[in-house]
Amino acid sequence: MKNILLILLISVAIVGCRNKEAQEQTDVVLVGAGIMSATLGSMIKTLDPKLKINIYERLDLVAAESSDAWNNAGTGHSAFCELNYTPELPNGQIEFKKAISINEHFEVSKQFWAYMVSAGKLPSPTSFINNVPHISFVWGDKNVLYLKKRYDVLSKQLLFKGMKYSENYDTLAKWMPLVMKGRSRKQKVAATYMSIGTDVNFGSLTRGLISSLRKEKGVKVELNHEVKNLKRNPDGTWLVTVTDLKTEKDKYISAKFVFIGAGGGALRLLQKSKIPEGKGFGGFPVSGEWLVCNNQKIVEKHISKVYGKAGVGAPPMSVPHLDTRIINGKKALLFGPYAGFSSKFLKQGSYLDLTRSITLKNMWPMLSTGMDNIPLTKYLIRQVTQSDEDRLKALKEYFPEAEAKDWKLETAGQRVQIIKKDKTHGGVLQFGTEVVSAQDGSLAALLGASPGASTSVDIMLTLLKQCFPKEVASNAWQQGLRKMIPSYGKMLSQDVALANQVRSSNSKTLGLNFFVLDHTWETGK
Repeated sequence: MKNILLILLISVAIVGCRNKEAQEQTDVVLVGAGIMSATLGSMIKTLDPKLKINIYERLDLVAAESSDAWNNAGTGHSAFCELNYTPELPNGQIEFKKAISINEHFEVSKQFWAYMVSAGKLPSPTSFINNVPHISFVWGDKNVLYLKKRYDVLSKQLLFKGMKYSENYDTLAKWMPLVMKGRSRKQKVAATYMSIGTDVNFGSLTRGLISSLRKEKGVKVELNHEVKNLKRNPDGTWLVTVTDLKTEKDKYISAKFVFIGAGGGALRLLQKSKIPEGKGFGGFPVSGEWLVCNNQKIVEKHISKVYGKAGVGAPPMSVPHLDTRIINGKKALLFGPYAGFSSKFLKQGSYLDLTRSITLKNMWPMLSTGMDNIPLTKYLIRQVTQSDEDRLKALKEYFPEAEAKDWKLETAGQRVQIIKKDKTHGGVLQFGTEVVSAQDGSLAALLGASPGASTSVDIMLTLLKQCFPKEVASNAWQQGLRKMIPSYGKMLSQDVALANQVRSSNSKTLGLNFFVLDHTWETGK
């Protein structure tokens, strides 16, 4: 009897092992069908058309989470108007290096998009990018002084040439009529204006890239498929467990390289991979809401993105702005976002996401971060508990004549900010994005949030260097990268001629406005 039982147990074990043997081999698995996976997939398929790529998305739509137009600001983060990229230092000077860097990165994204349009791999550019002026707007003596110092610094930088500044009521009324109408002329106000700002529909852009990838030989895109687990094989490849959510059946895919671009869901999969580089990371979820204007007459009167200063302790994604959007060819007007807290890591996630992400490795960094970020906690509590009247009051600071009947509250996207180990503080809350990759380059995950989507191409270039170093160093990939991104390996902010060439070429292809830069910038004439 014991022998029979032993044989049965061995048989079950053997069957279980066989069930977990790879049923399919591929070169690349991309987890999530958002802007990051779409960008990486498009880049590597262009660089090496022979690569086999499998894309798995848990939802039944492409770009339905953070990449969706209603779930992000769509600003085309170029640091023209986002004041959090130019903080004022204790000595009164303006730190602008991050603003220059982000602008450079957005220019890289535009080059890649222009290349894809020219190659017939993206639809009409107006479906995903349009000119919408970027405005920074402040009030009060202290804030006006800050904005003037910011303008004085940025207007001297090559990529910010053409920025305008004014404290004149009538000038500001021309730039942003809704913001100034009904506002006291005695109020101290100031604004900067960049006519070459853009609005980007990252949902439409993502769907265009994925649609093009679907047509490529060797590319498989499967919706309603969730990656549940990752396990390293003895040969260094990865066994990826994928569940068909319609049939609830699992299948096992062997991949040479895995990219976890699942937005807020990336952290849990990174933890399951068990790579040493992923240990100690935690996540802090922040949700958001928009006020959306339902009066088209009002929508038509505002044609800009007006950004103000964030409240004390506010995360970058919560910088208030009155925002013109072009979504599916139709103009929309949003205000917000109002920050909130949810334990979900994805908009269509689970309330257990935060709890499930806590491990022995990240528990102390997360607790330490919480203790060191009391202002953020207080800010989120105020945001979560605010009433409809409170939201309208915040809107009226940017649109004095706003009426509640013209606006409705809509849920925005979910973001997970990075919590990292820190020798001094135990843990630190890090805003922005970070690529975490295995030492051998066989797996990489993208953690974090803003300015993410706008700088997606530069982020993927960083990933390629980390995970495909030999290929990136080859002549074939070097030529391919320069074809996709003419400024590859160079700094636009330091080269007038190259900046002129790249911006003018991209703008013509994408149907955007641009400034002609010249050498007077260098001499200050």
